[in-house]
Formats: sequence, structure tokens, C-alpha cells
Amino acid sequence: MLTEKPKILIYSHDSFGLGHLRRCRAIAHSLVGQISELSVLILSGSPIIGSFDFRARVDFVRIPGVIKLRNGEYTSLNLHIDIEHTLAIRSSIIEHTAQVYNPDIFIVDKEPTGLRGEVLPTLETLKAAGTRLVLGLRDVMDDPDTLREEWERKNVTPALVDLYDEIWIYGQPNIHDPLAGIGMPQAVHDKTLYTGYLRRDLPRAQRPMEHFGFSEDPFILVTPGGGGDGEEIVDWVLRAYEAHRASLLPALIVLGPFMAPEAQAQFMTRAETLDDIHIIDFTPQIEPYLDRATAVVAMGGYNTFCEILSFDKPTLLVPRIEPRREQAIRASRAQANGLANVLPIDSYPNIDLMTEALVALPSASPPSAASLNGLLDGLTAINLRVRQILCAEDDEEEEKSALG
Repeated sequence: MLTEKPKILIYSHDSFGLGHLRRCRAIAHSLVGQISELSVLILSGSPIIGSFDFRARVDFVRIPGVIKLRNGEYTSLNLHIDIEHTLAIRSSIIEHTAQVYNPDIFIVDKEPTGLRGEVLPTLETLKAAGTRLVLGLRDVMDDPDTLREEWERKNVTPALVDLYDEIWIYGQPNIHDPLAGIGMPQAVHDKTLYTGYLRRDLPRAQRPMEHFGFSEDPFILVTPGGGGDGEEIVDWVLRAYEAHRASLLPALIVLGPFMAPEAQAQFMTRAETLDDIHIIDFTPQIEPYLDRATAVVAMGGYNTFCEILSFDKPTLLVPRIEPRREQAIRASRAQANGLANVLPIDSYPNIDLMTEALVALPSASPPSAASLNGLLDGLTAINLRVRQILCAEDDEEEEKSALG
């Protein structure tokens, strides 16, 4: 028997990009769809979280946004105050929300102690209150040496050993193990669950798809995710179409909300001269476009990778290599397992290479041809584990009541 009206709180620190937000939203929607009476509240620094639709019993609290500068330092996204003041406000909102909401489970996305340790007070408060604490990690974090140095600098190990009850890795260890080679204590490995990747489906309430001239014909979808670091991939694809060196399927390019406005304007101007290119700046529902596309060109972020697997599209990954090697590692492992083809960004802007890759792409094998069992079982595994946790909590309460 489940706890009456159980509650889950999810923390996502990032203000930049779409991956963290889409991942947390996918988990929340799956949970409320499978567990009646469950409510999920998401704490997020994303400035565009309000652009997305949320299912009943899922809501969000928007904390002040921050953004990482090129030198690695953070600054406030919108407020004209120093970063320490911004972080103090964020930490206070997070802790107070957690105390009032009083969740049964607290899921922290990616950053074990939060941005600059901002979630540590909340972890300690909820630990004392008996909340189940879960760290959720994507399949690839970074190369082992870089991640080890980062976690040592942030003093992450005590939180992993003493505070967190479980660590969920949203992937499969046979594809990549993000904890391998970073020297974590056995106690950390013992509390780890590999869920599989997070399946994505078409939205229940679909917004009308934007009309474009070739929408009824085969086309290639080009998506740089949030777009903030996707200018090279878009430029490279456009160069291939502008060169007219081969017959290519038409392409729909979705630029992403974080691409610089001047770059968006330049790309749209170039596309006006190309009959086989259509560009839109952003859609909060990219799933219908993925479903309709013949093939996909993407950078290789976690969220996009899950969508590619879910909609089973032949894919060309052009991963970034800075500031993290996460995408390059994921792309390499995907190619090794027959899930996608890869064109290294080091080859940019070689038009012949991109043209050859685009010509071959529509006839490439989809991910399902790799026949990897349990690849997309992530949400099912999470739903099952949450149900087990909530049932265990209910049994503990019944035992306490019986003992008087």
C-alpha cells in the first residue's frame, strides 16, 4: 500500500540548455502517469520552464537563474546582483520549499551538492526528516580524470556516502559507466541503480506543427538542442546545402532558444535562398518533428540521444568537445554499439565530409537494429523503484503505529 498522497521534489540546478529540464519533466510526467495521487514539484533555474506544458499533479518553482561564463565563473542571469547574493537567495528558496513541501523522495539532478553547494543544507534537513535522497546521473558525465578532479574540488564524496540513499544512472553500464575510473568508495557503487535510458513519447496534447513546404515529404531534422553552443553544426549543414554538391533530402533546422539572436538571424537569412531548408527558432514540443523526420542530425546531448533512441531514427551525431567531453564520449559509445554514426566536430567546416554524411544518412540503420535489450527501460525502472520506496515507507509507518 502506498503512502497517502505521496510527494516528490526534484532539483535541477541548470539555467542553460534544455537537457536537465526535459529530463526532470520526463521523469515527473511518467511518475504521475503511473502512480495515482502522487504529486511532483520541480525546482529549476531554467528561464524557459514556463514555455513547457506540464501534466496535472506536476508543477515547478522557478529559482533565480545563473549562467556560466567562458572563464568558468558563474554570474546572475537576470538580477543585477553579485553571484554570492544570487546563490544565497537560491539556497534559501530551495531549503524553504523543501521544508514546506515535505517530500517523501528528493531527487537531485546531476550536481550532487547543487550549484556551489547550494543544495547541501536541504539534503541535510531532509535527511534528518527521513526523506529518501536520490542522486540522478546521466549516462556520461565527463572523462574520468576531469570528473574525478571536479568532484574532489567540490568535496562530493561525503555527500555521496553519508547523505544520499540511492544513485540512479539513467543509462546502461554496458554502454558507459560514469562512475568507472574515478575512485569512488564501494559504498557509492553499492547504492547505484542503472535504469536504462528514458523513453520519450508523443505529447498527449500536441500543439499544431509549424507548416513548412516539404513537411509531407521525407526530411532530415537538424537539432542542436538548446542551441547555445550549436552554431557550428548549423553552419556546417547549411554550407553543405549551399554548395549543391549532391542531392540531399530537405532539412528542417530547429535552432534552439539559447542560440544568440544574431546567429539565428544570419541562419534564417541564409535559409531564405535555399528551397530545401526550413528553419524554426524553437518549439517546446520537438517530439512530433522527430516522429515525422526520416533521419536526424544532432550534437549528442543526453536528452536528444534519448529522443533519437525512442523515435528510432538513423542519426548523425556531431558532438561538441568543450567545455566537457560528455557528448563526444556518448557519441563514440553510441557508434561502437551501432546506435548512431559520428562526424567529429574537428572536421568542421569540411563541406565534402558533411555532404557525404548527409547523403548516406537516410539509408543508415536505426538504433533498433542494434537489438540492445532494456535500452529504453529507464522510466519503467524509476516508476518501479519509486513505488517500492513509497510502499516501504508506508509499511514503516504501520509498524510504528502498531508499536504505539
